[in-house]
Amino acid sequence: MTQVPTYKQLFRSRTDRMVGGVCGGAAQYLGVDPVAVRVAYALVALITGGLALLAYPIMWFLMPEEPAAQPRTVTPPAPSDYPAAPTDAAPVA
Repeated sequence: MTQVPTYKQLFRSRTDRMVGGVCGGAAQYLGVDPVAVRVAYALVALITGGLALLAYPIMWFLMPEEPAAQPRTVTPPAPSDYPAAPTDAAPVA
């Protein structure tokens, strides 16, 4: 049996977003605080003379959005799964 290697995927965040979720998704991918990614992005934007400001809308367009969380459905146990009531118990007065 061959095991398929797992890998991380880069998605725009649905939950941690200020504008488009690009920095939030990058932070989830890298495993760091989203504020650190936003600050680093702002510094790069200042250093490059605003060139990084062009990269954000491009990444917003190219990065797929994080898949929606699937709702968890809980199925109650079937009546046959419950333990049977004891039959030799004394009646309660």
